[in-house]
Amino acid sequence: MKPAPTVTATDPALAVTVAGIPFAVPVLAAPGPLGFGREVQSVVDLRAYGGFITKSLTLEPREGHPRPDLVEVEGGWLNALGLPNPGLAGFVHRDLPFLRTLGLPIIVSIAGHTIEEFQQIVEVLDDEEGGAAIELNVSCPNVRVGRLFGSDPSLTAGLVTALRRMTRRPLFVKLGPLVTDITAIAKAAADAGADALCCVNTLPGLAIDVESRRPLLGAGPGGLSGPALRPLAVWSTWRVARATPLPVIGAGGVRTARDALEFLLAGARAVAVASAAITDPEAPQQIVAGLRDYLRRHGLADIGAVIGHVDGLEGVEVDGA
Repeated sequence: MKPAPTVTATDPALAVTVAGIPFAVPVLAAPGPLGFGREVQSVVDLRAYGGFITKSLTLEPREGHPRPDLVEVEGGWLNALGLPNPGLAGFVHRDLPFLRTLGLPIIVSIAGHTIEEFQQIVEVLDDEEGGAAIELNVSCPNVRVGRLFGSDPSLTAGLVTALRRMTRRPLFVKLGPLVTDITAIAKAAADAGADALCCVNTLPGLAIDVESRRPLLGAGPGGLSGPALRPLAVWSTWRVARATPLPVIGAGGVRTARDALEFLLAGARAVAVASAAITDPEAPQQIVAGLRDYLRRHGLADIGAVIGHVDGLEGVEVDGA
């Protein structure tokens, strides 16, 4: 399939800034199906996005979980990719040079078992050109890599503090939905020096083939993404956007402009699109066109008039589960 023409030409009405990074449109490529970009460049116009968030990178190469690693379920997708990636050295030598050619802000997502592993990755990335920011994946539901750091505020703070000392590049923290209080994790990240928050990662789930009595995924459980996740993700985004002063990137089931607008109204400054790219490579173009149409129909000058402007939630508590 030939990529559709890019529709993200400079449009001041849709431009946003997150942690000092300018994005031409508030629609970013989310980690996951798009990998590191090279894998999908023949079918997806990557320049249609405002920015690109890579699949999570680890210190050493990972093969990932056994297949099938992605299955369609009612309301979305269940995946157990297992963070397959070429490792730090492979990324720097093969993937990063390609990403530089896109002319987009690149956010490099990283994961590690220990603070030391995160530090080793950041030390190398900090010397490389091409990465506008670093995302800390502390909430992947189907591997143990980094997950511990996103489940406890003190551990989140410890990781961010250690990395903040090493780099001036913006640090984004990817939050998971399955915690006692997501605002406590968000506040800990903010107080420790994070520059932005990504909200949210997939939700743990399990799908079973009743005839074989075996899980549909090769690894067993996986992470739920798609429309079924969106209400939880929008709710989490609203809470986090009000609990901290940090900009939020919303993610979880964004397929249409209407979906993106939910996140923006809830307080996200941009949205990240992942699962939609599986079934419709032209999703970002359609979302951007829909955002333009929304501004026109409502007589709004720019997307800033949308961000955080939801009504009817006055008095609703932010803190707590």
